[in-house]
Amino acid sequence: MDAKKLKAQLKANKDSLTEHHAVRLHRAISWLKCAEEVKDNLDIQYISLWIGFNACYANNLSKGELLTERESFSEFVKKLVKHDTEMRFFHLLWNQFSGPVRLLIENKYVFKPFWDFQRGEIKYWEKSYHKSVEDSMKYLSKQQVEPLLEVVLDRLYTLRNQLMHGGATFKSDVNRSQVKDGNNMLKLLVPLVIEIMLLHPEENWGEIYYPVIS
Repeated sequence: MDAKKLKAQLKANKDSLTEHHAVRLHRAISWLKCAEEVKDNLDIQYISLWIGFNACYANNLSKGELLTERESFSEFVKKLVKHDTEMRFFHLLWNQFSGPVRLLIENKYVFKPFWDFQRGEIKYWEKSYHKSVEDSMKYLSKQQVEPLLEVVLDRLYTLRNQLMHGGATFKSDVNRSQVKDGNNMLKLLVPLVIEIMLLHPEENWGEIYYPVIS
């Protein structure tokens, strides 16, 4: 589903949504639309898709409630999978596993411990890398959607950090494969995430960052 269809669905369902939830989804759809408009620029497209995804899961928590990014992903994924009664996440991951999913999981340059090793923060990374790849195969074969989706998001988040923190050159040939694969995954994930959130306003998706102040 593209941004235009999601926007129409949001408009049709607006009466059943809280103001915060409607704003959250409106923001996410706006960045999905941006990503669709810059499809010839992979770096900007990836950043736009990630901002759209970020709009979906980010919550305005107090200092005492702040979660790590990984904890936020975990909580968010649990809610999504709970409402995914048609197992669309699994089918997406299954159908894409021979393509962008596998390529992302097997790409060491989006595996966070690889970079921790380069900075001298850990002594080894290969063993945990190979275990992560093996675990992903097991998750897929056993239809364990939550942990497999978390692995994919963890790889995508590492790529997000490289781009957002100036750790990559614009349109660089060095990281083209992971940016391309990351885009291919987020283009499928983000619309599905938005649609599930649209269809399940009864879930507590949390309060948005920076609410609209009139």
